[in-house]
Amino acid sequence: MSEHINKNKLFIASCLALTVTAMTFAIRAGILGQLSQDYALTDTQLGWINAMAFLGFPIATMLGGLLYNLFGAKKLVTIAFVGHIVGLILTISADGFWSLLISSFCIGFANGAVEAGCNPLIADMYHKNKTTMLNRFHVWFPGGIVVGALISKMMTDMSFGWQAQIAVMLVPTVIYGYLILSQKFPESDNIETSTRKNIKALFSPLFIFMAICMTLTTTSELGTQQWIERILGSSGASPMLIMAMITGVMAVGRYFAGPIVHKFNPAGVLLYSAVVTTIGIYSMSVATGNMVYVSALLFALGVTYFWPTMVGFVAENIPDSGALGMSLLGGIGMFAVSMWNPVIGRWIDEARQQALTLNSDPALAELAAGQATLANLSIFPFVLIFAFTGLVLVMRKAAVIQVSTDSTEVGIEK
Repeated sequence: MSEHINKNKLFIASCLALTVTAMTFAIRAGILGQLSQDYALTDTQLGWINAMAFLGFPIATMLGGLLYNLFGAKKLVTIAFVGHIVGLILTISADGFWSLLISSFCIGFANGAVEAGCNPLIADMYHKNKTTMLNRFHVWFPGGIVVGALISKMMTDMSFGWQAQIAVMLVPTVIYGYLILSQKFPESDNIETSTRKNIKALFSPLFIFMAICMTLTTTSELGTQQWIERILGSSGASPMLIMAMITGVMAVGRYFAGPIVHKFNPAGVLLYSAVVTTIGIYSMSVATGNMVYVSALLFALGVTYFWPTMVGFVAENIPDSGALGMSLLGGIGMFAVSMWNPVIGRWIDEARQQALTLNSDPALAELAAGQATLANLSIFPFVLIFAFTGLVLVMRKAAVIQVSTDSTEVGIEK
């Protein structure tokens, strides 16, 4: 088997694994209403179920990042495969709040293992083009959400239960598991494999800054999308069609990320993303009917490059952090979302109750609750505008110093 064919098959297997990760996210968002009805769950309880999925993710990425140098990518993605199978089966057989908590945690852990194994694998295989290829890999997160959202809407419209929607995800899971288990993985030749160096790099001011920003970028993107069925259900637009549109735009944008990243540089792309995401979320908080689609399109154009560009920025600018840095960055982001999910659920419950005291119409109360929650969520990317403006200025100054240093060294050599 040639190296080229091996790379392609491994990349395809990684993309399929990420597609399953995304489908779990989309279909869970699509069935929250059914779960609420079947088990009489409040939005706060739904928030804790969502939180378990997002909590399992960072635990897996942190453990995976620490163990990557010892285990390698293949063992980590195999763990992800087993976790997906177990989590999906447990979800299908769940009988209430606590069993849904456990199954969601298993799926979240599997999702984190995918990131922990595949991100450094791709950064290593395509070490000369890290940010572009990581963006292309992450095409399949929004791509999988499109698939999951459309499947969820279609099956819901056809009166299929939520268990059947979960069962659909077993098919791509088995396929990616077969591909992973049948492939030989390359050695880690182009990524820092000294765990001591990795850990030391985590304490650099730049990594700490990016980690803090990751809590805000991830909550802006995933905190909003995970609750889309609940916060836009009474807006006059179809939440799952909106999710499909958002993620479709994200998939196309990430596939063609290369020229954009090279033209504006990663820091500039992140600043652009923060500005447009803020406008998008805030405009969704005041829109109704068809204007919700326009606002959601703005949101999509904003969040498209957040996750892969954050990971690519760390891979390129803090290379000594290695697989641990990339995994930990994603884990920190997902941990933040897990912590904010119950809060978002509480925002919805409280805003609904407040609206009902002012107006007895339940539909208007649901609309008001969703809009109030979106207004709160718009604060996250708004803070990032200032953070990434500072990052752009710092990176620009660093580039000027580097050019000056290189010119001096050339002069000395002459």
